[in-house]
Amino acid sequence: MATTETNILNRLYFVAGSMFVFALAVVFKLCSIQFIQGDQYRSLALERTEKIVDIPANRGNVYSADGSLLATSIPKYDIRIDAVQPKEETFNKYIKALGDSLSNYTGKSSSFHQNSIKKARANKNRYFLLARNISYSDYIRLRNFPMLELGAIKGGFIYEQTTRREHPMGGIAERTIGYEKEDADGNVTRPGIDGAFGVKYLRGTNGKRLKQKIGNGQWKPIVDYNQVEPQDGYDVYTTIDVNIQDIAHHSLLGQLEKYEADHGCAVVMDVKTGEIKAISNLGRNKDGNYYERLNYAVGESHEPGSTFKVMALMAALEDKVIDTSTVVDTKNGVKRFYKYNIHDSRAYGKISAARALEVSSNIGLATLIDENYSQKPKRFINRLKSWNLNETLGVSIIGEGKPDIPEPGGKKWSKNALPSLAYGYGLNITPLQTLTFYNAIANKGEMVKPRFIKAVKEFSREVEVFEKEVTNQKICSDKTLGEIQDILKNVVVRGTGKRMYSENFSMAGKTGTARVEYWMDDWLENRRYISSFAGYFPADNPKYSCIVVIHKPSIKVGFYGADVSGPVFKRIAQKIYTETPLIDEIESLEVVNTKVEEQFEAFYETAQKYKTIMPDVVGLPTMDALALLENMGLKVKMEGVGVVKSQSITKGDKVKPNQIIVLRT
Repeated sequence: MATTETNILNRLYFVAGSMFVFALAVVFKLCSIQFIQGDQYRSLALERTEKIVDIPANRGNVYSADGSLLATSIPKYDIRIDAVQPKEETFNKYIKALGDSLSNYTGKSSSFHQNSIKKARANKNRYFLLARNISYSDYIRLRNFPMLELGAIKGGFIYEQTTRREHPMGGIAERTIGYEKEDADGNVTRPGIDGAFGVKYLRGTNGKRLKQKIGNGQWKPIVDYNQVEPQDGYDVYTTIDVNIQDIAHHSLLGQLEKYEADHGCAVVMDVKTGEIKAISNLGRNKDGNYYERLNYAVGESHEPGSTFKVMALMAALEDKVIDTSTVVDTKNGVKRFYKYNIHDSRAYGKISAARALEVSSNIGLATLIDENYSQKPKRFINRLKSWNLNETLGVSIIGEGKPDIPEPGGKKWSKNALPSLAYGYGLNITPLQTLTFYNAIANKGEMVKPRFIKAVKEFSREVEVFEKEVTNQKICSDKTLGEIQDILKNVVVRGTGKRMYSENFSMAGKTGTARVEYWMDDWLENRRYISSFAGYFPADNPKYSCIVVIHKPSIKVGFYGADVSGPVFKRIAQKIYTETPLIDEIESLEVVNTKVEEQFEAFYETAQKYKTIMPDVVGLPTMDALALLENMGLKVKMEGVGVVKSQSITKGDKVKPNQIIVLRT
């Protein structure tokens, strides 16, 4: 009996002990959760109900040389109300006035808006939409509506901002202006000026704000006194001249369409400074339409063909192995060099070295270079290297093509390499690299780096200024330079470019016609060419240099450089002569910008002080005028882009909120 009672007691003690141990474990776990892992679990809970999100910064604007807007970020706003947040007394006090204001804004009845917001409050909707995708001026207007003007805590006001990048000039130079875009996988593409200067200048710094989950996958912004405001990006002022850009774009487009070409580019550079005044890159899509597909001028490295003959002849002249009167026998239009025949378009017989370049004789240049450098090819290559032709230009735009010039001892070198180089084959170079060399010829031998940017600014403050950069003080002697300049003028007067000649204005340059994809089996049945012209104007006192390159024109229409690319060059030069002043008596960009900035600041102060008095905005860039007038509550309609030339409301007139004003350029 005693034994049985003892066993029962032992079991009771065991159960009680086990329960005590379990209780201790529970207490320990609770303490651990509360004091040891508490922060972790609290953080996890917050992650599921609250999160920190970015407030996007406004990306800086991109301007042309004259202050015309090329790219801008337009802010858009969604306006919502936390219908539960306002106290009952506040809600009842302001709901009718809010409904009336919304009715004036949307055109719907006041009772409709009142009932909608009351229903949202009854359903505990903390994220009720009032307006979507509205402008900054409308955002300011709604923010001051009854109840909403009390803010987030008292009035339940919620706003969210997004930005949209726009190009007021449309498709003109759009690829060069560029963008910064991220895909779903996080891969970022940054073409053009916008891409090159996005990270450092244009992008700005995003702010931070707190959002709270309110169900149904929705998150609403909540008041957070530690919120970080975004810092907007700086503005970039380019070297692009919108008038010259328009000329280059349409001149190239017309010729691409006429010759049914695959793609092409045209670049205009200021001779003395290296500023790129225009750059057009157009490619054809499957529907036969042309658009800014790739930046061919900067990124496409290819065999230049006859435009490279200038470099070859200049090397021989500078090394003094020939002079311009050296006679070369071009035979009857065909001559064998080692394993291959080289052809001319026709037989020229015995001609001078100068004439060989004027008529673009492949045989003439190949003979001159092979006879004088075959035993010392390194000397020829070193001369090309002294002009930096084997190096990239180091321009700011991402994706510059790399030049490729073979060297003795390399995999691409053979006995035929030297004569091939003489007339532009067996090497690769970009159009912009070719233009830079021709620009140095026009610039008295001084080679300057092509430049797309003049300055980076924060309003009127200069953040960084980009000056002229010389990459080679003197590419050759004055004697050689003068001889090449004379030959390039004669190319247009009596050489391959003679159909371009005009008595009204002078040009100098070199035609180019290069076979492309000639190694493919179908080339004889489907011949493909690159047609080009590189040069400068006026011939005797150059202001601009220019290159035009057109790929794969239809041979049924024509393919020679003088026929395809030459007319584009001439049209650009002619229009610049007649439509753009070539004198230096106009005000400098710095003076113009200073005047615009001073006018902007004066106007801003006046607009803030007298919000109902119309100021004078004539002379301001349209987007500056737009931003300031919208801040006054006006509705702005713009006719054109650039600088404001007239305004529909006279200076000094009294204006009302939401009044329409038309700005014309």
